[in-house]
Amino acid sequence: MRRTFRSLEGYNYRVWAAGALVSNVGTWMQRTAQDWIVLTELTLHDATAVGIVMALQFGPQFVLLPFTGWAADHFDRRKLLLATQTTQGLLALFLGLLTVTGHVQLWHVYGFALMLGCVSAFDAPARQTFVGQLVGDAHLANAVALNSTSFNMARMIGPAAAGLLIGRIGTGPVFLLNALSFGAVLCAMGLLRKDEIHPRSTHTGPGRQKVGLTDGLRYAWARPELRAVLLMFFVIGTFGINFPIYISSMSVSVFHVGAGAFGLLTSAMAVGSVTGALLSAGREQPRMQFILFAAAAFGTALLAAALMPGYYAFAVALYFVGLATQSFTTTAHGAAQMWTDGALRGRVMAIVMAVGVGGTMIGAPLAGHIADTWGPRWSLGFGALSGFVALLGGWVTLAGWSFTAFRRVGSR
Repeated sequence: MRRTFRSLEGYNYRVWAAGALVSNVGTWMQRTAQDWIVLTELTLHDATAVGIVMALQFGPQFVLLPFTGWAADHFDRRKLLLATQTTQGLLALFLGLLTVTGHVQLWHVYGFALMLGCVSAFDAPARQTFVGQLVGDAHLANAVALNSTSFNMARMIGPAAAGLLIGRIGTGPVFLLNALSFGAVLCAMGLLRKDEIHPRSTHTGPGRQKVGLTDGLRYAWARPELRAVLLMFFVIGTFGINFPIYISSMSVSVFHVGAGAFGLLTSAMAVGSVTGALLSAGREQPRMQFILFAAAAFGTALLAAALMPGYYAFAVALYFVGLATQSFTTTAHGAAQMWTDGALRGRVMAIVMAVGVGGTMIGAPLAGHIADTWGPRWSLGFGALSGFVALLGGWVTLAGWSFTAFRRVGSR
């Protein structure tokens, strides 16, 4: 058990993790309220509109890719995070004020989703790589996994709390509470011991003095193990990880439940996600074989969820969806950082996150359209297919690699 939580032995990581947990709870409260207001208050159960919100919120990670990874590698990550976290809090505040005053419209939600996506595009790679500076390379994989655990613990609490609050006080106050929650992570960053923050690696390999904007992509694409991770992330992230559409459309159109029950479904999946993150934290090093297995498990779990006949059976299936999803994403994130030169880590992580999340601008509207046209279960089935396609794509990418090299990466 101590090995699983070993990163928490350091003061800086403990402070960071505490602040991030509070902020993440607020973030999941807002995501739940945002999906609910779009699906039930601003449209007539239009899942495509939810998909558009997702596309606007996550698409900028792909569009701004040349700049976000560069920023994470060149600027002081702590200062960059202070700026992005503050901006996200202000955006939540303004959306909350529009909502509580009764002036919010669908285009407002679209606009705020786009602005939040642009800010988050710079925040995500900086946040992922800053963790390495808090714990050092020795505990990097463990810290990445614990970050995922914290994020998904918040996913357990946030949606359930949002579902209860929406029914009592409405969606606007939920947005305002999220704005308030950013104060926790900002305070935590102010309490960090700067002299204990590990310096960033500046090593770029023999004979190299500078790295350009495209170096991260060339670096990743030249390595079969990283190329496989990128391809698998793109397929699953684009066509599979569209959970707000799956859960909201199943809640409203199939099970006909209210906001509270909708929030509990997201929390049920988060329980599985926490389990997956903790299992990943217990492993010393990421393994390519496990990434392939997790992709297959993702497809199987999502297909099972599509076939569940009732609300409670669907909730149980979502537990396994969360377990498989988090096992895949956490292990792949850790692998991408561990297998990358420190000087290029920010750019490579920006690429990984961009292909996994940026493809949402294609996949989310498509998933919403399928749900509106053929029904939510077909949308889930289409998402399940992505897991099996990713498995095949990852295997084919590695097929030309020698068996010896494959075993070497698997044992890293």
